[in-house]
Amino acid sequence: MIAARVAAVFAVVFVGSSVGAVGAAQAAPGACAAGDPLRPTAELFATDNTETITDPADHRLRNRLEGFELAVDAIAVRNVALPVGSTLVSGVFWSQERHHATYERSREFHLACVDGADLGRIAQQVRARFGQESVLTFEHRAAGAPGIDAFIVEVADIDLRRFHDALVADPVARERLVGGSVTEQNTLILVADIADLEPTRRFVERVGGTWDFVTVRYGDREFVGA
Repeated sequence: MIAARVAAVFAVVFVGSSVGAVGAAQAAPGACAAGDPLRPTAELFATDNTETITDPADHRLRNRLEGFELAVDAIAVRNVALPVGSTLVSGVFWSQERHHATYERSREFHLACVDGADLGRIAQQVRARFGQESVLTFEHRAAGAPGIDAFIVEVADIDLRRFHDALVADPVARERLVGGSVTEQNTLILVADIADLEPTRRFVERVGGTWDFVTVRYGDREFVGA
């Protein structure tokens, strides 16, 4: 399934490019996961939406972003990375300036064989192409490795409304987390500063979620364009 997806994206890039050499792009082997070149080494969170959504029933939150997914995958391939799927999510984000929460439909893109420089370049191109203020990236690193400044954690059985209400009601979580994403299977995804690991764990437990260290991954976080 993943191999077919990658082949399809490479075909789109080849047909749509005016430079024939793009079709022959290959991922940098040094950035691939040892023994498994299709294992994601980075995540990229992005959307094509530029409007403010405050109503959880807004029809834009039902957009599956399929064309957007293909476009971002093509950008990744052109920058010598392997797109290995993406997860459709709905996000909740707190605005300190406006003092209210907004919703956003987006995708978490899983990228393999990509290093920090290529990841930043991909994010910058996605940001410019879709008019975004910033794009969130997360480069995976082994626990204890140098350069770790953040973590990503997944928490099962937390739906969007539950997360929204908990975030709005918790001033500490609003300031430290700012927001998070929820999958269609009601899995909450949080990306936070490594210094906020314990406050994040306490927030998850207050919401009624189960904190599982197995789902915690460490790495380098960047808001590209911010």
